[in-house]
Amino acid sequence: MSSPSRCSIHSSRAYDPRASARSARSIFLATGQQGRAEASTTSQVHGPSTTTSPREILKKYDVIAVVGASKNPEKEAYTVPAYMKEHGYMIVPVNPTADEILGEKAYKSLMDLPPDLAKKVDIVDVFRPSEELPQVAQQVIEMRKKYGRPFAFWAQLGLENEEAKKMLSQSKIPYVMNACLRVVHKLL
Repeated sequence: MSSPSRCSIHSSRAYDPRASARSARSIFLATGQQGRAEASTTSQVHGPSTTTSPREILKKYDVIAVVGASKNPEKEAYTVPAYMKEHGYMIVPVNPTADEILGEKAYKSLMDLPPDLAKKVDIVDVFRPSEELPQVAQQVIEMRKKYGRPFAFWAQLGLENEEAKKMLSQSKIPYVMNACLRVVHKLL
């Protein structure tokens, strides 16, 4: 029996993206405030620009670097980026053990992205353990200093890290933690 999806409801009921969004515990904001991850109009992401919610991030930006993207079609780190790609987003897979994922060249780390590609990345979505979020946040901060991008950091459902939140907040980079891109996108 397969394990329950981290981006879906853990029950026998039919999939409901609004209920799934409510199951996420919190969205952490660039100001260090905490809000509910209901992916509704009440959720906000504070920080520079006019981006005010996780949904606004997905409406405004369309190039997503996926740190921890998987080659395994059974994993959320494959199915979520595949869903986003099917819905018109450009996916940039980041995985040190893969050459290609979803038909796209994979890169060993964010720092290995060629400058012309790094300058296009809008969102960095992370599918790595919570304890690795500060390392990824540091790479995002370095990219932002060098290229003026990415505009947002997104840690998937179940991922949170206080150190990463502090780093991103101090760098004024909007961030979302403990929320699934696919669930939020389905609410657009």
